[in-house]
Amino acid sequence: MRRRDREITDNQEFEEIFNKADVCRIALANDNVPYIVSMNFGYINNPTKTIYFHCANEGKKLDMIRKNNHVCFEMDIDHEIIKGEKGCDWGSKFTSIVGYGLIHIVTENNDKIEALNSIMTHYGGEGEYKYDYKVVEQTTILRLEINEMTGKKKI
Repeated sequence: MRRRDREITDNQEFEEIFNKADVCRIALANDNVPYIVSMNFGYINNPTKTIYFHCANEGKKLDMIRKNNHVCFEMDIDHEIIKGEKGCDWGSKFTSIVGYGLIHIVTENNDKIEALNSIMTHYGGEGEYKYDYKVVEQTTILRLEINEMTGKKKI
């Protein structure tokens, strides 16, 4: 990172970003063609940092993942535009994470339920969730295992 004064290194700050963000963007690439998509997500940090997504059972994203499951992800929070007198005086405040990892399609129903619970908890709060197992079997779940990440905060 070029600006070390903006680097986030504290795990608690990373956890706060994961908890506050409402969208995670994942970037994929095949044959020198990039593709980025914004997705709802769930996050767990036990035993490793993992992001879960659910999606349609077919489409460009899954086709690309099957060819190359190396992905980049990004999420950001606390946006604020700073106005200035001159155009170059403008700026913005933000907090963000950019990371890399491997994304996999989850096939076991128990693992799918753990993933769905993490997504539900992220958006709906604490609770015990009930699922129709026929729907769970037909739901595509993605698991992103985070290998590395950096955080940046401009305040």
